[in-house]
Amino acid sequence: MDRQPVVLVADDDEDVLELVAFRLRRAGYRTITARDGREAMELVRTEHPDLSVLDVAMPEMDGLEVTRALRGSDQTREMPIILLTARSQERDVMAGIEAGANAYIRKPFSHRELRARVESMLAETEGPGDADGTDGSSSSTRDRTL
Repeated sequence: MDRQPVVLVADDDEDVLELVAFRLRRAGYRTITARDGREAMELVRTEHPDLSVLDVAMPEMDGLEVTRALRGSDQTREMPIILLTARSQERDVMAGIEAGANAYIRKPFSHRELRARVESMLAETEGPGDADGTDGSSSSTRDRTL
């Protein structure tokens, strides 16, 4: 049986947090949620998510600090990270990429774009075949809907 991918969603805006987590659960992912950066880091240590979706502007530790911390650890260095934020200036996007994020999605966001990014990044971490050993041509992640 395939293991359900775990996605960490961290955002201090409760509405955004719940919307993102709902959309990802509906797409077939298990979600864990954090309301600030410190809580996100604790969940990474205890739950070992496969991917993180982080808001940039969070209390305690912002998304950039969390991203840097994840990239600085041998255990999480390769974890895909998506920054989801209202900050849309080029310098903000560059700061996210320089911190080590794999993708930067601006709010308001398209749930289809978020789903596509999550699916793509998780497929890349699985390698050429799915976890079940197939060639990936009929991957269930491609059929998920948000």
